[in-house]
Amino acid sequence: VQLVESGGGLVQAGGSLRLSCTTSTRTFSDIMRWFRQAPGKEREFVASIKWTGGTTYYADSVKGRFTISRDNAKNTVYLQMNSLKSEDTAVYYCNQGGAGLDSWGQGTQVTVSS
Repeated sequence: VQLVESGGGLVQAGGSLRLSCTTSTRTFSDIMRWFRQAPGKEREFVASIKWTGGTTYYADSVKGRFTISRDNAKNTVYLQMNSLKSEDTAVYYCNQGGAGLDSWGQGTQVTVSS
């Protein structure tokens, strides 16, 4: 499985970005997750979505501001990030999990300037 992320960048506080993660393969039971890691901090969960059914979960810190979605036809998961804050600055990683599967993307940098 290969995961390719895109969409990171520099944005002012209050702005928006949309991250994309495209997978080379998926099964109906896989779950796609976004994590992030800020400098000097541990990697933390941001959001997740199931390919089948589209059930979503969010970290409390991003609820109401971030939206995870998927396009099954494109094998792509998105993370729409609105009302960005300086504390959202981090490298964002896409993760695909399933039976015997735990794959990670290379990460994309998101920097929010205050």
